[in-house]
Amino acid sequence: MLFLVAALLLLGVTLGTVAHAPLPVTLAAAAVIGVWLAVFAVRERHARRRHDH
Repeated sequence: MLFLVAALLLLGVTLGTVAHAPLPVTLAAAAVIGVWLAVFAVRERHARRRHDH
């Protein structure tokens, strides 16, 4: 739960920064966050499959 709160706080800070950051920086940050979320989703799916068997 604490991890979720930290992620939401980081998202809020990032969205506040996006208003002042140049477009390439915004796109790079969005790509990094997207990759991070994809890796997290794959790890969670893999852990659930292994746990179910």
